[in-house]
Amino acid sequence: MNVTGKDSARTRYEVAVIGGGFAGSLLAAVLARNGVRTLLVEGEESPRFAVGESMVPYTAALARVVARRYGVPEIEHLTSLEGVRREVSSRCGVLRNMGFVHHRPHLRQHPGEIYQVVNPSVVPPVPHLFREDVDAHLLGVARRRGADVRTGPGARVEGLRIDPDTGVSLRTAAGEEFTAEYVVDAGGRHGPVAQELGLREKPARARHHSRTLFTHMTGVTPYDATVAGRLHDQPSPWHQGTLHHVFDGGWLWVIPFDNQPRSTNSVCSVGLTLDARRHPARGLAPQEEFDRLVARFPDLAEQFRHAESARPWTATGRLQYSSKRVVGDRYCLASHTAGFVDPLYSRGLAHSLEVVNALGRRLIDAAHEGDWSTGRFQYVEDLQQALFDAHDDLVYASFVSFRDFELFNAVVRTWTVSTVLGALAVENACAAYGRSGDDAVFRDLEQARYPGSPLPGSAHYNSLGSLTRTLCEEVEAGTRTPRAAADGIFDAIGRADYLPPSLGLADPADRFFHNTPARIARAARWVRTDAPDEVGALLKGAMGGLIRERLRGVRRPG
Repeated sequence: MNVTGKDSARTRYEVAVIGGGFAGSLLAAVLARNGVRTLLVEGEESPRFAVGESMVPYTAALARVVARRYGVPEIEHLTSLEGVRREVSSRCGVLRNMGFVHHRPHLRQHPGEIYQVVNPSVVPPVPHLFREDVDAHLLGVARRRGADVRTGPGARVEGLRIDPDTGVSLRTAAGEEFTAEYVVDAGGRHGPVAQELGLREKPARARHHSRTLFTHMTGVTPYDATVAGRLHDQPSPWHQGTLHHVFDGGWLWVIPFDNQPRSTNSVCSVGLTLDARRHPARGLAPQEEFDRLVARFPDLAEQFRHAESARPWTATGRLQYSSKRVVGDRYCLASHTAGFVDPLYSRGLAHSLEVVNALGRRLIDAAHEGDWSTGRFQYVEDLQQALFDAHDDLVYASFVSFRDFELFNAVVRTWTVSTVLGALAVENACAAYGRSGDDAVFRDLEQARYPGSPLPGSAHYNSLGSLTRTLCEEVEAGTRTPRAAADGIFDAIGRADYLPPSLGLADPADRFFHNTPARIARAARWVRTDAPDEVGALLKGAMGGLIRERLRGVRRPG
């Protein structure tokens, strides 16, 4: 067990954070940097294996907000390939796109059944995070910023008592005892606060129902080098991003860490996520189950012909879990402790950052004011429950759509809208904060009707997710055809007053969301002249920033 910081026998902490993974370490660093007496306990040794590796532009924008708002510049190192390579690890890859390839059992892949979102060229490349190194780095940041850190089996929490009037008491496996005013459980599915207080919903309220098996592999052939990949016309190579192979009943992720020239890592993250009702576990070893599934799809079989696992497989039961409450007297369940749906669309890191951003300010204020009343954390409750439900709607609809490419081509636009608008809105807030230094920029975003939404004040935008879910429910029930459901989604996107028409999201034939400079310029013009007020206010600064970055890039020598 590693011990740093003050003698626990003489210290009453203001906040105790359980769990030293991505969210827990981020939060501990934020709190300690801002003068909160913080304890961080992690019951496993670091570094440790973890997945959740795609730093999409929306996630990178959130990380910049947290870094700048709370004065922890080390967090911003994660937002670009160059920053993470220079300051954190040479074992990370690059993410230039999010790609989707649709497959049918026992048939060659149809080259027209693909979709890709390409990151804007004006934004520095974002990384694939090798979590073993990144999580260890963040744990070190928390320690250096002043958090008292305990790690290893001896730091596992074995005793917990929460008193609404007096605070929190913790006892670890090593027999150490700690007291705090407040506890944040970032310990994941089996977090001790969630278990002790019986906060889990049984069964989970998620519509979606999946299980997964995953590992790191070597010898994975870049999909661009396969027979099918050579027939594709996508704008960015598949191997330069996160690749999703989708098929009726499931999907498979491929996240390479060796796809940038200065990488020192030869492994690739691979995971198979299946609808547990369509593909129930049958007692097979994970490698055998993976091999059998891949063999059903000729072009997947080619990509994995020479692949070998580099570490033991992890296999789960049902992934989905949810909580009746995530905030109560003197406690909060954070991020993946509050609930989890599915790794589809790489939302895990973004959810963690959204929660750290909202919870950090409230805990800092509570510590400075000596007021830990539950009501001041209500927004964090609303935020996390809304994030869970919105992601469940989207993933449920996506799994229904995997049976038919026309429908998937429509449903995936719902995700594209959210990630693009989300990144722009967060970049806009970050730019406004940079100009004013006024934290009200972020507090004002929390006063809207839809917590956690990229456009929190737009009823029209926030109806798109529920419409998509409803149409897919009808497809699953057999009362609507996939084609009719796809037409309904495209029609809703085409009528959306919150989307720049130049982005092409309402055109089924436009299968590549590629933000070329011309598209960005037309979208910026629309934001200035035609966008509704609620949209223009959120996006104007971000679009202008993209144009300025593009112009600077044009003027640079070389």
